[in-house]
Amino acid sequence: MRDLEKRHISQPVEFRATDGGLGVLTGYAAVFNRMSQNLGGFVEQVDPAAFNKSIADQVRVLARYNHDDNHLLGTTDAATLRLEIDGTGLRYEVDLPDTSSGRDVAALAKRGDLVKSSFAFRTVSDDWGLTPEGFPLRTLLAVQLVDVAPVNNPAYLDTTTGMRSLAERLHMDVAQVRDAEPEELRKLILGPNDSRTPEARAEEQDEQRATHPNLSLHRRRLDLHRA
Repeated sequence: MRDLEKRHISQPVEFRATDGGLGVLTGYAAVFNRMSQNLGGFVEQVDPAAFNKSIADQVRVLARYNHDDNHLLGTTDAATLRLEIDGTGLRYEVDLPDTSSGRDVAALAKRGDLVKSSFAFRTVSDDWGLTPEGFPLRTLLAVQLVDVAPVNNPAYLDTTTGMRSLAERLHMDVAQVRDAEPEELRKLILGPNDSRTPEARAEEQDEQRATHPNLSLHRRRLDLHRA
């Protein structure tokens, strides 16, 4: 099991008032098959089946403001945090608690200050390829979900874990991977006999996503605490 990693997306966080309590916060913690920004030598995407292991293992997932234990908002154990997979990605819904953190988050969400969400995870399985432009592309195939979170100012401070994954695949040191020329990485990732054009590789990846065997799981409620 690898180190804890965090990723964010720029998706609006929505606040919904309720008759009782402070209200409900909803957002997408992850979006499927969308390439990230440059994470320091590679880009990344999330496979639609990436969270299936968390479902099967019935792991405990937290909602924490800014991934901080001091700002707990809800848990799947108590059903105050609910997760759902749909055609877009992993959507979360949390009943905000009547605590200082809950009140702060409610106030910020009402004003529209929270515009990003994030998820923390440990990689179980990943794969490496190239973008159509020849840039290293990591695909998260299976992860252990740890938490989902609305965040103020997300940062990619832990992407060394991703680079280490590529280095292990190529049997190289992380420093060697970072210093390698793009054409050298292309040959190492795809193999010297791969003669496909970047366009052909992109078309093949699109076809694989369109026929993904786990797409039927979309829109399925992730009842992680169900027996």
